[in-house]
Amino acid sequence: MVVAQLASNALCKPLADRPRPPAEWIPHDEVADRPHSSSFPSGHTAAAVAFTAAVAPVWPTVGALCAVPAALVALERVQSGAHYPSDVAVGAALGLVSTWLARRAPALFLRHWP
Repeated sequence: MVVAQLASNALCKPLADRPRPPAEWIPHDEVADRPHSSSFPSGHTAAAVAFTAAVAPVWPTVGALCAVPAALVALERVQSGAHYPSDVAVGAALGLVSTWLARRAPALFLRHWP
């Protein structure tokens, strides 16, 4: 989750600097509560997917159960007007890639260690 959050919030958001969806698109009053940072990518989705991807190989039943709230997080980010669907999709991809890197980094590091 840390890798996903760093990749999303510290690396991608400052580079993309994408505005949030227009307030006119949001049919509820919570639009004023949106963050003011870049919309791209969704850090919440990245973290939720990273957690689910980390749990699933170790404990498949719990990983499947974790997929439900992860999907709900992704849907809520779009529904609340905080993100475009593409922000959420890239956030999910970042979560998967971050988990893959976190699992393989120790082996890659040790293999290339002198």
